[in-house]
Amino acid sequence: MSIISKEDLLNKQKEVQNTISTYTCRVLVCSGTGCMASGAQKIYDEMSKLCSDLDGVQVEMQKDIPHLGVVKTGCQGLCELGPLVRIEPYDYQYVHVQVEDCKEIVDRTVLQGQPVERLFYRDHDNICPHPDDIPFLNQQTRIVLENCGRIDAESIDEYIAAGGFQAMTKAFFDMTPQEVIDEVTKSGLRGRGGAGFPAGKKWGQVARQKETTRYVVCNGDEGDPGAFMDGSVMEGDPYKMIEGMVIAAYAVGAENGYIYVRAEYPLSVKRLRMAIEQAEAYGLLGDNILGSGVNFHLHINRGAGAFVCGEGSALTASIEGNRGMPRVKPPRTVEKGLWEKPTVLNNVETYANVPKIILQGADWFRTIGTEGSPGTKTFSLTGSIENTGLIEVPMGTTLRHIIYDIGGGLKSGAAFKGVQIGGPSGGCLVDEQLDQPLDFDSVKKLDAIMGSGGLVVMDENTCMVEVARFFMSFTQRESCGKCVPCREGTKRMLEILERIVDGKGKMSDLDELEELATMVQSMALCGLGKSAPLPVISTLKRFRDEYEEHIRDKKCRAKVCTALRQFHINEEFCIGCGKCAKNCPAGAITGKIKHPYHIDNDRCIKCGACKDNCNFDAIYVEA
Repeated sequence: MSIISKEDLLNKQKEVQNTISTYTCRVLVCSGTGCMASGAQKIYDEMSKLCSDLDGVQVEMQKDIPHLGVVKTGCQGLCELGPLVRIEPYDYQYVHVQVEDCKEIVDRTVLQGQPVERLFYRDHDNICPHPDDIPFLNQQTRIVLENCGRIDAESIDEYIAAGGFQAMTKAFFDMTPQEVIDEVTKSGLRGRGGAGFPAGKKWGQVARQKETTRYVVCNGDEGDPGAFMDGSVMEGDPYKMIEGMVIAAYAVGAENGYIYVRAEYPLSVKRLRMAIEQAEAYGLLGDNILGSGVNFHLHINRGAGAFVCGEGSALTASIEGNRGMPRVKPPRTVEKGLWEKPTVLNNVETYANVPKIILQGADWFRTIGTEGSPGTKTFSLTGSIENTGLIEVPMGTTLRHIIYDIGGGLKSGAAFKGVQIGGPSGGCLVDEQLDQPLDFDSVKKLDAIMGSGGLVVMDENTCMVEVARFFMSFTQRESCGKCVPCREGTKRMLEILERIVDGKGKMSDLDELEELATMVQSMALCGLGKSAPLPVISTLKRFRDEYEEHIRDKKCRAKVCTALRQFHINEEFCIGCGKCAKNCPAGAITGKIKHPYHIDNDRCIKCGACKDNCNFDAIYVEA
């Protein structure tokens, strides 16, 4: 069936809404990457099998009117508690669902509408049957993620039923291209990829170019460790991002677009391909969309796992079939981007914001967030925190609210130490910054960047020198090698950091680190290179005492740095079984049976085999 007019779209919306209203029950199985890794596919298969055997009940069928639907949704947010299952119309949220739970869910909830209480989320002593009862979910403001976890991620019909493509219709028939640009500009929407450049301004620059061949490109090359926001949007609601790209294409006069996706996101690629095929089949992509005269064709490019391809010029070079390496600017991407043509380049989250802005207006969007950073921001919340997962909150929300109110605080009551924001190109924020608002301008003042939105929470058991070494190792490994400051500067910085964590550092190393960081930051070719030293700069500024302790005292207070650990045997606990000596590969442990053993730390290789194999907790680490 083709949808060739806005009337056809409205009729399709009503048709699907009527179909969905006939369901007596819907089983929404979270099929984001996290839940799939926890066994969600088995849950889906088992629920489908159980429901298909019921008399008078059919599993989701696109063209028939079912009584019950078993569907795959995008990320439902509580990634650590997967597999997740949501049951409508009762709005029950089940966590940690196992295959053996499926029959009870069908017997009690699907057939009788009764809850399975043991599968509910528990907030301390409080049972939370519904998503709105769960602190992690009920304190979010969802714009980009509004459909994730609520609609079938593989059904364009359900997206249409939820109001999908209405913004595109409004843009095509009620607005000129310039009015679309003006509305996006007025909204204050800033690029969510990290730089925070005004989206409307970028679109306007492309629209003003003399060259009439233009492109719209989506950056889905999310490479920051601990970040999975864009991947979750592409998996859970690819249609919204696609609709945003179509609107951008209409605004700037582009007829072709490209989505650049990490090869490490196979599920995103699969669902994007499915979404594009469905949209093309309906005539919502291709030539003369909705009879408007607008032509737009969309293509997918898979990245090769290079972090540097997240940089605009490197990304466009990769799409062209060249090695992904940044180039000197100007000219900028808006002037000469893909195949040296004017190009709109935004990330997944930026495009996913556009439909709501067009539908509800710039003034509505500005009621959310801050004056300088309107709207919401998605974050992936990971690390030493009770509730890890995907969140969306208004710009300007404080770290304290995110970590303690939404995230549930740190695991096991450990003390907060810091949070890495912006991935390897970001910085570390500490206790004094917990009440600072999270928006582009405020974070920049704290020697950090918003980045794509990864938040890695660290507790008192984290060594900040090792954190800096880890991120520098990542950026040095991912350097394209084109410019000397980044290629050699990050290498020298990594060598110094490795020397410090090995207990071989000198106090002069700290001055050299700062000097190298300043050089790389000011002289690197691209934005990724310029931001590479930020983790070192921020940790040196806020945890200099830890660096000095590693150098001067040869100690790591977090007991993380292997070379600085010393293993000792507590004579009160040691029964002299000799198991530690048998497992020591270096022969560093000596003693007599039934007498306390001794570790020679000069021979010890710090492997920890003795501690791991002691049944009496007699071996401890001293730093």
